[in-house]
Amino acid sequence: MSAPLIVSIPHSLGRDEAMRRIKTGLSRATASLPVVNVDEERWDDNRMDFRVRALGQVAVGHVDVEDATVRVEVTLPWLLQGFAEAAQAAIQKRGQLLLTKR
Repeated sequence: MSAPLIVSIPHSLGRDEAMRRIKTGLSRATASLPVVNVDEERWDDNRMDFRVRALGQVAVGHVDVEDATVRVEVTLPWLLQGFAEAAQAAIQKRGQLLLTKR
């Protein structure tokens, strides 16, 4: 199994607001990426475990939402490892947009 891809996204929303935005924003974010489909999303307190499918491959991970940081950890199958850098940049960018105060 490959090393997980880890992205930390700072925010100033507080844990509850960050969780609310992530819960409502995940479906919008994946809708704009037609090659990505969320197979499973399960929340336990401030942690979301998920399984996504991209290009026929399954990736698993979790999101930990804290008061000032959201930490995303995803383990990509070896066929998707070539996209790790692009995936990391996309997660960082979309996460920052989602967690920016409005």
